[in-house]
Amino acid sequence: MTRNVARVLIFFRKLNRQMSGLGVYKVWAFAVVIGAAAAYAVIGFRYAIDVVSMFAFGETEGSIVSGASSLHFMRAWAAPVIGGLLVSAFLYFADRFKWLDGGRPQAVADVIEARAVAGGRISLRTGLATAVISAVSLGSGASAGREGPAVHLGATIASVINRHLGFDAKQRRALLGCGAAAAVSASFNAPIAGVLFALEVILGNYALSVFGPIAAASVSAAIVTRIHLGNSPAFLIPEYGAAGTIDVPLAALLGLLCGFIASGFLLATERLTVGVREIAQKRGISYLLLPPLGGLVVGFIGALYPETFGVGYEAVTKALAGEYAIHLLIILVLMKCFATAVTLSCRFGGGVFSPGLVIGAFAGAAFGGLLGLLFPGVTASPVYYAMIGMGAASGAILGAPISTTLVVFELTGDYSITIALMVAVAIATLVMQWLCGRSFFHWQLSRRGYDLSEGPQGIILKTVRVREVMEKMPPGAPLPEDADRLETRHSLGEALAKLNEAEEHGLPVVETEEPEKVVGYLSRVKALAAYNKALIDENIEHHT
Repeated sequence: MTRNVARVLIFFRKLNRQMSGLGVYKVWAFAVVIGAAAAYAVIGFRYAIDVVSMFAFGETEGSIVSGASSLHFMRAWAAPVIGGLLVSAFLYFADRFKWLDGGRPQAVADVIEARAVAGGRISLRTGLATAVISAVSLGSGASAGREGPAVHLGATIASVINRHLGFDAKQRRALLGCGAAAAVSASFNAPIAGVLFALEVILGNYALSVFGPIAAASVSAAIVTRIHLGNSPAFLIPEYGAAGTIDVPLAALLGLLCGFIASGFLLATERLTVGVREIAQKRGISYLLLPPLGGLVVGFIGALYPETFGVGYEAVTKALAGEYAIHLLIILVLMKCFATAVTLSCRFGGGVFSPGLVIGAFAGAAFGGLLGLLFPGVTASPVYYAMIGMGAASGAILGAPISTTLVVFELTGDYSITIALMVAVAIATLVMQWLCGRSFFHWQLSRRGYDLSEGPQGIILKTVRVREVMEKMPPGAPLPEDADRLETRHSLGEALAKLNEAEEHGLPVVETEEPEKVVGYLSRVKALAAYNKALIDENIEHHT
């Protein structure tokens, strides 16, 4: 396998040399290649989930509810527990061989971090390890989404292809967005949503210079996916009749409800993640025991309510078909939220895009059913509100109202709900920001010390390191213990704060491991010049 990867990289290097004079067109060409490669990777990832699901439930992931419902209670309960044991084994080897940072599988937030901090670089081993762990997790019934790991896999492929081909940092970030767009396009068969997701969530800008390559990658992925999997929406939408004028303000009310549900889901996941970590630290429980322990909880919930198992698209189809009573839908909203929070807090692999869609569909169908009981023949059917709930809940959780609106359009193939859907998504997102102040991805990044909501200026102060801007010099004489100094690992923001606190024009820089030996010098003027240059470069990239 290593030889094959090496041959592929050699091929791309030769291709890169031949295209070196093509400038921006080279980025477009590799965007198409990345789109096709990411699509094949996502198709393989979906098949891997299905293989695990066949062993766990006797059905593919797309029929996991039917498979789990036909099993004995204890058999269904055991599937996520065994899956958790396998996940723990993979985490052990991934940690031992340094394939994963922090002993956890990665997803969309890590792609955003790679774009903002790591210059668009993601390790191939990290991407493959995350894909394997996520396939085992989702196939064995863990309540999460496949799109997050798929986006990470697509971004990994983009990073591997462009790493040694002479692209600058801006081009690497654009190609990282190409991988993410291709993954969303292939996962949902939704090329337009793939483009907007990459621009809105991964890159955080709509610059014209990146729109073209990302669109090319997304279309390339959609073509590959439709060749192999066909061209049909993810959900079959029953006939639901026309909606009236009254349904738009009622959709706004549903958006308000979904905003509260999304906020509750984020807060529950946050509290549970922190609580699990604190309990594990106090009692000396290894993180390797968390997946099987989480599997016990997820398995128990799923054995009672199979609709909470896995990605959940079969459950959405059943909800759209009106197969669930209103009281069951309300229970399923609560159970899906809790099962997903447990899954994510116990280090299973997976994302939150699909759970957001599922939770929103259940909430919308219940809302529409209640309206039908209260005002028979006056409002639209529960199917109408289920589709609106899908967009409102997922848009609020992801903090991506534009791309999730397009996802619902492309998933359902129905554009007749445009106004009501946009109103609901906007209100749900507003409620989420009011109650939580951030999206799910930004919460994950904040746990790692990054607050991307501060804009480019905040990112630069936290991600540029002293070692990158200092004046280098050979190790000099030792410093006294009480002398002011900077460390190479300090951020630019920490350096400027230290300079202000010490009231110095500059300070010596030392290595963290050898705090008594000077390896460089950073002046206030040079630090501010580096900050201003980074701001200008960021502004140019976002607006050209």
